[in-house]
Amino acid sequence: MEQNVEKLLYSRRDTAEALSLSVRSVDYLITTGRLSMRRIGGKILIPASAVRRFAREDHPEFVRAVGIDIPIRAKTKRQASDVPPSRFEPQSEPNDDVVPLRANSSH
Repeated sequence: MEQNVEKLLYSRRDTAEALSLSVRSVDYLITTGRLSMRRIGGKILIPASAVRRFAREDHPEFVRAVGIDIPIRAKTKRQASDVPPSRFEPQSEPNDDVVPLRANSSH
């Protein structure tokens, strides 16, 4: 007699299959903290509850394609004033297109 036991933890491959994703996408979700995991011995296992929770959520911000994040909604461009100045960036000086005169110039 064979008993079906509900899995509590999934392998990365089983998680990918359950979510219709690639194993690489599952690794990305784990790395970014969007999918929790447990390390047991040398295995990485994902709780069934985390797989179900991820499947129920909406994920409108990014679509993962060929290793590139593609925003679905257009992001607003940052204004130069929004970015704090870096202490390593050269400070631009005003350019008034005025050539300073030399005190001892023969021109």
